[in-house]
Amino acid sequence: MDIRSLRYFVAVVEQQSFSRAAEHLHVTQPTVSKMVQQLEQELGLMLLERVGKRFTLTDAGNVVLQRGRALLAMHGDMGVELEDLQQMRRGDLRLGVTQQAHLVLAPLLAAYHRRYPDIELKLFEGGSQSIELDLRSGSLELGTMLDHAANAGIWQEFDALPLVCSPLCLLAPKDSEWRGRRSVALRELADSSFIFYGEGFALNDIVKDACLRAGFTPRISGRSGQWDFLASLVRLGVGIALLPKVFCDTLPKGSFTVATLEEPALDWKLMLAWRRGGHLSFAARAWLELVRGATCG
Repeated sequence: MDIRSLRYFVAVVEQQSFSRAAEHLHVTQPTVSKMVQQLEQELGLMLLERVGKRFTLTDAGNVVLQRGRALLAMHGDMGVELEDLQQMRRGDLRLGVTQQAHLVLAPLLAAYHRRYPDIELKLFEGGSQSIELDLRSGSLELGTMLDHAANAGIWQEFDALPLVCSPLCLLAPKDSEWRGRRSVALRELADSSFIFYGEGFALNDIVKDACLRAGFTPRISGRSGQWDFLASLVRLGVGIALLPKVFCDTLPKGSFTVATLEEPALDWKLMLAWRRGGHLSFAARAWLELVRGATCG
């Protein structure tokens, strides 16, 4: 069955006119009439009972209309899926990433590149809060965000896949008063100067809220969105910082005081998020499949 003749037949019924169908399809009326007649001849059934310029659907025509609509929808979906497959040869993966996610994402991005070498990796760096806005607006398909109590409500709007959960640790100069300690309570840091994170980083809110619950407002001596630079400022005595253990473990041994934070214990929970109900390209779905296999396998 020719899909074009089926499309013309459905258009005639929906427009209730051969002429309006022709106008809708941007073809001539004789072309539409010929295609409908061709469909009837192919099926060996009368689909339209004509009376002058008017027509009604026969029982067979009603069946073809219902099934035809479903077939046309499937044909359209197939076209989209095939186009997506073609885009895997020339498309791109648009991913919003917090700068602190590099350590976790780099091996996954390398694996994705090996699997889809012609897909361009377009990484848009920013804080969790700015990535959230870009996901909501649709300018990004996927992005990394932090999961914490203050933003619990957003998971009604976004779907997410856990990437990593790492406890926050105190990072202080190697000769600090906490040297040799395996853990510290947050209240012990009340008199210290804190190096905070860049503007728009959700980790600012997590740490600030925890400090307020511990009975003090953190005194901020500096800010940086780059953890390597932030660690350098700590080493030089500008202040202390609270950073995930997964990052602290990469620092040279003996160069810092590193102690697990307790009372309260705080976790850095990095999520890969996307807008619930939003369309994801084939490149994005392939990325999700790879990440899900790596983190859940």
